Amino acid sequence: MNLSIVLVHHPVLDRDGATVTTAITNLDLHDMARSARTYGLSAVYIVHPIEAQRQLAQSIVDHWAKGTGKKRIPDRSLAMEIVRVVPTLDDVYTMIAGAEGRRGVHVWTTAAKAHPGGVISYVEARPKLHEASKPVAMLFGTGWGLARSLIEDADVRLCPLRAEADTGYNHLSVRAACAISLDRLLGER
Repeated sequence: MNLSIVLVHHPVLDRDGATVTTAITNLDLHDMARSARTYGLSAVYIVHPIEAQRQLAQSIVDHWAKGTGKKRIPDRSLAMEIVRVVPTLDDVYTMIAGAEGRRGVHVWTTAAKAHPGGVISYVEARPKLHEASKPVAMLFGTGWGLARSLIEDADVRLCPLRAEADTGYNHLSVRAACAISLDRLLGER
């Protein structure tokens, strides 16, 4: 199984459904890297089109993976070592599949709402992940979720995360959604 997670900052949606670019969040980097390392993932890709934001993310990664943070908390270093900061999704696909790019990758998404094209349950997805013939890149959107074009381009769309009982509220942080999704796909049963 070759699974990577991808944290997308553009194109994502704002609360009104407009396509925007969101800012890097320190906690997302740490928590998603820790979840990815816990479940044995290949890499965590942070996608941001703005150079200053990529530099910020890379300085956080470097502090914990190579700098004084590594000396203070070595376990954090193990997680942050698998983080890769890139400008575009195409860069992710090239890093995963080389010259094949997008054609060489199975792209999966999670969705806050069901989208046209259908979704599959985590129970259905679990064996698909282990049988995948190509590396899998699982996209997570910041803000209010991935732009529709990314969801429509996905090879697999996982059903929305939600509580058994309708609480009237469903807006998990991306790092919480990532941890829940990884556990449902790769956790002990």
